Amino acid sequence: MMLKPDPFLLSLLATLGIATLAPCHGAAVPVFQTLAIALIALMFFLQGARLSRAAVISGLTAWKLHLTILGCTFVLFPLLGLGLHALVPGLLLPDVWTGILFLCCLPSTVQSSIAFTSIARGNVPAAVCSATASNILGIFITPVLVGIVLAKQGAQSGGALNIVLQLLLPFVLGQILQPWIGGWAQRHKKLLSFSDRGSILVVVYTAFSEAIVQGLWHRLPLTEVALIALVDSVLLACVLVITAFGSRGLGYSREDEIAIVFCGSKKTLASGVPMANVLFPASTVGLVVLPLMIYHQIQLFVCAVMAQRFARTAVKEASGNLKEG
Repeated sequence: MMLKPDPFLLSLLATLGIATLAPCHGAAVPVFQTLAIALIALMFFLQGARLSRAAVISGLTAWKLHLTILGCTFVLFPLLGLGLHALVPGLLLPDVWTGILFLCCLPSTVQSSIAFTSIARGNVPAAVCSATASNILGIFITPVLVGIVLAKQGAQSGGALNIVLQLLLPFVLGQILQPWIGGWAQRHKKLLSFSDRGSILVVVYTAFSEAIVQGLWHRLPLTEVALIALVDSVLLACVLVITAFGSRGLGYSREDEIAIVFCGSKKTLASGVPMANVLFPASTVGLVVLPLMIYHQIQLFVCAVMAQRFARTAVKEASGNLKEG
């Protein structure tokens, strides 16, 4: 099976290259910082406008299967992150460990969780509801988790007021206006997705420009990048094993197991980068989001392979059942 490179990842890598060669500095810094804040607010406003009221209510009130997935996302991940940090605290730089722990506090993805569940022949309605609930609840839960987890490590994050003003308030306004602009947002979903990704690229450029000016690549050799990839891979492997065997132990069906594995192991880059920009000082955002960017690509690659294997197994089982019948 040939896996195509993720276009968004290529865009992120190009943005890192531009930030490395031509970082914004001087009078351009406040301009890009203001632009990043405005684009983040616009992105969450459009997310609120695109989500139907029924999807929001369904995502917030369907608690049976979703509790397991939310437990993986907001309980299992932080515990694993704290455990890894306790085992090898000196393996990574302090700001990079902050990024690993921040990653562990983030909600799941939406599109890729649903897409991989669908490819693997899993419970797609459950994936839709759980991924939606994770992202909605993540606006509230992630800042609290970050405060709890990083307080234990002696790190600091930004105030809750920034989250309310830059993330929650735009999302709520989008939801309020959803009956009037929701149809337009749905019809222009592809165009608005470019807007979302563009806002992330601006945030990444601004954050990494600050990091480059602060001497990022002098502080972060290639060996450190390799260690970040190793820690990310260990974290993902642990979650995949626990979600797979745990869902079977809890008696879930194969379709539900697939939804738990793919929704419970994902972490969102789309919401994670803006949240980091709000929660952390500009001087550290570049290092903080780097583990998330690497994890994002690893999860796409591994889950693409797993989804194909799940699908092949389902096809074999279905053909075997037909022969027996």
